[in-house]
This record gives sequence, structure tokens and C-alpha cells, in this order.
Amino acid sequence: MSITYQANSTSKTIIDSKRLRLFVWIGLAFLLIAWLMDMASSSESICSKFLNYTWMAPYTIAANFLFFEHILPRLSKKKILRSVFLLVLQFLVYSFGLYAWRWLGIQLHIYTSFYTPTSFTDGVCKQFQYSVVSFFFFALVRHIHDHIQLKQTAQQLRIEKQEAELNYLKSQTNPHFLFNTLNNIYALAQDKSDLAPESILRLSDILRFMLYETNDAYIEIGQEVKIISDYIALEKLRYDQTLQVHFKFDIVNLQQPIPPLLLIPLVENAFKHGASETRNRPLVDISLVIEQGQLTFRVKNSCDKSSEAWSTKENIGLSNLRRQLELLYTDYSISLQQDGDVFTALLNINLNSHV
Repeated sequence: MSITYQANSTSKTIIDSKRLRLFVWIGLAFLLIAWLMDMASSSESICSKFLNYTWMAPYTIAANFLFFEHILPRLSKKKILRSVFLLVLQFLVYSFGLYAWRWLGIQLHIYTSFYTPTSFTDGVCKQFQYSVVSFFFFALVRHIHDHIQLKQTAQQLRIEKQEAELNYLKSQTNPHFLFNTLNNIYALAQDKSDLAPESILRLSDILRFMLYETNDAYIEIGQEVKIISDYIALEKLRYDQTLQVHFKFDIVNLQQPIPPLLLIPLVENAFKHGASETRNRPLVDISLVIEQGQLTFRVKNSCDKSSEAWSTKENIGLSNLRRQLELLYTDYSISLQQDGDVFTALLNINLNSHV
């Protein structure tokens, strides 16, 4: 198998078909422009002149393709003798070779001579001038084309890198979200609560969502609202009647696209670092408003006045949320603020500013 692989890897195509097609199109453009400029100075013998340029085009394309794709990449200061030899060879192709090609066209009665050289040297120099013009034309168009291709490739790589990073962040967020949910069920099972079966049922709904809905780049905001509601219902099973939870939303278009599980980290933290650590009358108040593409998501929760967990260190969920926002939107803001025993997380996103 190794011998076959080496044989296949060394049998590279000498001529890149895509690059050759590029030079053919450049050559055809050069042919058309040269012919039109010639017609502007003299409209006589239109067909003959067009046939002349048509005959010169294959050689012009081949000569420039040879230089830019094969000779130019091999020029090196370290191998000065080889470089000089290649440049001399290209000079012969551009001058004597092109003159010989013109002479062959005349002999085949394809090329019509509108100019009679005074000497062989005069004829060679005339053709070399034509080659120089074609050289600069090919160099300019080739450079513009390659620059555009390079920018497109860089853009594509940037997009692929962002997609890979987003997938990585999602792969971190989803297990983090799942583990927190499993901890809730474990607490119920440990207390031998009759609510454990119901919590497992709600967890199955959440798992179904995570397995089949979060693979897409965007979901409908209605689905995000449902998963938030399911998570709240699951969390409420852990608490008695002292927990106050309010979730209200005002959304005109429930089909508004949004990245899956984008809002969940703020809800998770409201319960994990807020309600669960509050001794008296825990509170979670959630508000979601989307109007004219502007999303406002506010999460308030009770907390211990002496707690500095939010202000000193962010967990995986919040860190991933910030990074996802950076990758997904250009116009957004997120603020975390503690005022006494109430902590508020406020997220604003211009949903029309997605990258």
C-alpha cells in the first residue's frame, strides 16, 4: 500500500487546468482589446486583422502561461545560473519564438502581413514589443484575479474557523447544561422525592431538543422559549412554594431565528448561583422582549448580599455566551450587576446584526 501511495503522490499534473483556463480567458480578452484598438486606428481589413490576432492568441497565451506559472516560480537568487538561463529562454520565446510563429502563419496563408520588416532584427523587435504589452496585461489581470481569490479564500477560512469555534462552544455548553440538570434530578432522587419521575420526563424533553434541534445554526425563538419554560419547570421541582419564578415574554414573531441555547446560560446561573444560594424567599424573574429585531432579555434573581461569585469569576456558560455573541453579532451588549440582594443580567442584541 505504501508503494502505491508514493507512486500516486508523485504523479502530479504538469498543467493546472484551472490556471490554464484563466490564461485562456485573459488571452481572449487581450485579443479582443488589441483588435478593437487596432480597428479604432484603422477600420480596413477587419476580418484579416481579427484572423491575425486569433492566430497570435494561442502562442501569446502559451508564452505567458509558461512564464508566470512555470518560470517565474523557479526564479531564485540562490540558483542564479538557472534563473538567468530561464529568463534568457523566456526572452527567446517572447521575441524569436513569436516572430517564428508569425512567419509560420504567413506560410500557411492564415496570417496577413500588414507590415514588412526592414530586417530580421526589426521583425523580432516588433514582435517583442507585442510580447511586452501582453506581458503587462497578463500580469495585471492575473494579479487582480489572484488577489480576489486570496481574499475569498481568507474569508472562507475565517468563516470555517468561526464555525468550528462555535461548534466547540456549543459542545461545551450542552454538556454543562445537561450536567446541571442531572444534578437537579440527583438531588430529588437523593431525597426520595415523588417528583423524580416527573423530572426525568422533563429531562427527556430537554435531551430530545438538544439531540435534534441544536445541530442547526439557528432555531425559531419559539423553540428557545419552550426549552426555557421546560428548564424552569424542572428547576421548580427542587423547591417548595417559597420559590417565586416569573417568566414573561413579548414576541411578535415566534419564527424569529436565534442560535440554539443562547439564552439558557443566564437562566441557569439565576437558579444555580441565585435561588439555590438564597436563604429567604428565593426569586427568579425573567423577561424576554423582541421588537423590530431588537432582543431584550432580562434575568433577575435573589442573591446573598455578601456573594461576589458573579463579579469575580464567570463560569463556562457565561464565558461561552460572551464568545458566541462576539462571533455571531456585531451589535449587542451584556451587563451583570448586583444591587444589594438582587442580581440582574441584561442582554441586548440587534438580531439583524448577525455576521
